[in-house]
This record gives sequence, structure tokens and C-alpha cells, in this order.
Amino acid sequence: MSGIEVIVGDNQSKVPFAGRTLTMLEEAGAEAAAIIVENEMRVVDAPLSALECVEVALVDDEVSAQVHQQFMGVEGATDVITFEHGEIVIGVEVAQRQASEYGEPDARELLRYVIHGLLHLAGHEDEKDEDRKVMEAVQERLVARLWKA
Repeated sequence: MSGIEVIVGDNQSKVPFAGRTLTMLEEAGAEAAAIIVENEMRVVDAPLSALECVEVALVDDEVSAQVHQQFMGVEGATDVITFEHGEIVIGVEVAQRQASEYGEPDARELLRYVIHGLLHLAGHEDEKDEDRKVMEAVQERLVARLWKA
């Protein structure tokens, strides 16, 4: 199995998190990374296969919107932005809104976003409908497997 470390940093103050939530995201993220490297690589030489560590930054809407604009040229906060060097930026306020809309615990939605970012690092894409369906199917299988309520 892969030995990719996942480090989650809470870089915002809008949504409070218990330390156990951050620990869960790190542990489940590392397990997800191992599973993805072993079974779900979409592109053989995708960045995830060469990484030793993935850093996840939890940010508020303001920072999410800044990163979204700066790196993607798109206005507004977003859920997940993944960088090939192994950084995943997650908008926690977006996650909280989505979790509420779908009746999910906030931490489960955050786990979904960590997995989503890891899948992008494994070469999965979600711009085309057929690619998105494949990616979402893998994502939801992993969320179901790794979520420990």
C-alpha cells in the first residue's frame, strides 16, 4: 500500500472543527490515497503516484474565492481546488452549505472533498459528463468505505 501522508490544516476561523475531525480527515485521506494509488489511478504517471505528502488547506469563502479567481479565473468560492504539486484547497463554508443541503454531516462532506482532490491528483477529471460519472462513482464508493460515523 502507498505511504502518502495527508496533512490537514485549518486555515480559517468561520467554521469551528474539533481536533478529532482533522485527525479523521488525515487518517481517512491517507487510507484513501493508498486505495487510489493501488486501484483507481486514471493516468499512470499522475501526480499522486509520486507524492509522499498531500497538504489539505481548509479555507473560508473569502480565501476560496481568491484562489479560485487567481488560479482558475473563475469568480466566487468553490468546494475543491487541486494543485498538481499535492495541495488541495477546500472551501469549508461551501462544504457546510452543501452538507446542509444534502443532509450530510459536515465532516463527511469534507471527507468527500479530500477524496475528490486525491482523485484529481490520480488523473480523474470531471469536466465531461462521462468522466464526472466515473469520478463520482469512485468518490462515493470511497466515502462509503472510509466514513466512520
